[in-house]
Amino acid sequence: MNLAGKVALVTGGSRGIGKAIVLALAGDGAKVVINYQQNEAAAEQALAEVKGLGAEGMLYRADITVLQECEGMIKAAIDHFGRIDILVNNAGVRRDNLLALLKEEDWDVVVDTNMKGVFNCCKAVLRPLLKQKSGGRIINIASVAGLTGNSGQANYAAAKAGVIAFSKSLAKEIGKRGITVNALAPGFIETDMTDDLPESLKAEAKNRIALGTFGTPDDVAEAVLFLAAGANYITGTVISIDGGLSL
Repeated sequence: MNLAGKVALVTGGSRGIGKAIVLALAGDGAKVVINYQQNEAAAEQALAEVKGLGAEGMLYRADITVLQECEGMIKAAIDHFGRIDILVNNAGVRRDNLLALLKEEDWDVVVDTNMKGVFNCCKAVLRPLLKQKSGGRIINIASVAGLTGNSGQANYAAAKAGVIAFSKSLAKEIGKRGITVNALAPGFIETDMTDDLPESLKAEAKNRIALGTFGTPDDVAEAVLFLAAGANYITGTVISIDGGLSL
């Protein structure tokens, strides 16, 4: 129980990778704040599973593209649990299309959620983390697309590349205060976001993965747990969780 007494906030924590991260942190003793925006039933189910592990948790509905809502979420977490130690920026969306066909609104919603949402949550949590003077962990979920680019995902790849650069910059700013900032770059992970991909595209993707298979949300959650519970001398780095896709 390395995270006993620690408080973690996970954005987009009600389903998929986010839920796996929530359960991994709770299973290691952390108190968890589950952020969601729309699916309250899924959030309630995630909270029930947290309590089933004997851990404490709370739900908070917030739109991470709005700074004031992120600030309210951080304040609510601290009011409820007394502190905050770990922020996992996981929430993300996709609106894929070739650039020639990409709508401006689909560019905006992806960049606002996947990149500005990370900025908003980090900005909101920074002052409390610095005030506590006990270090902290910020873990941003990027994507292999942010490292290699991907046809039909100019908006998504650009946003995730921005998250990677942002993470490195913030790591330099606050490292001397004992707060680490790292990014994870998942590849093809079996979630709702990949379920709707054509079978032909899935087969092609598996052929490009060294391990020959897709990852699971638990694979990402294990990396989050590694960075959250230890990894004291790792900051400003990007860990690829892609089965060798980016080789």
